[in-house]
Amino acid sequence: MRLAVITILGGLMLAGGTPAFADDPVEGQKVAKMCQTCHGIDGLARMPIAPNIGGEPKEYLEAQLMAFKTGAREHEMMTVVASTLSAQQISDVAAWYASHTASASLPAGVNEEDAPSECVSCHGINGISVALNAPNLAGEANTYIVTQLRAFRIGARKHEIMSEIAAKLSDEQIRQFADWYSKVNLQITRDE
Repeated sequence: MRLAVITILGGLMLAGGTPAFADDPVEGQKVAKMCQTCHGIDGLARMPIAPNIGGEPKEYLEAQLMAFKTGAREHEMMTVVASTLSAQQISDVAAWYASHTASASLPAGVNEEDAPSECVSCHGINGISVALNAPNLAGEANTYIVTQLRAFRIGARKHEIMSEIAAKLSDEQIRQFADWYSKVNLQITRDE
């Protein structure tokens, strides 16, 4: 088996073809041009219904885009966009946005101990995720957070942890959590 793989790869190289290897953030920046209207070229969302994606882990972004592509997750715009992307383009654009760094700070007068305890173990006190499979929430628009939590609560969006947590939340708690993270100051910078 190993010999067959080496032979095929060697043949591709001799024929002038190159197999798709690792992600390429430079190519990903080209793909990101179709994302910039909603998410910004740097991943700082331009509209309140779109999440900030700059600085998210590459694996998280790839998983979300593949979920939209396969229909495991649905959204009227993202399902259409992701369905047009190849696996390589998804990997590249995820690498582009992951090549940014998201940092956050709490606004003046806000105490860390007031952070929503249900959220901080995955999403962090300041909204910068401490778990690779959880998105950053820092600086997200209230509208976006409320919409996502309600989707988890009613089962329109499914996740082994979030669905269970959201099912127990009242509308008031959802608004409080959204308010907390929307007030956090978010900065996204490009790693060089």
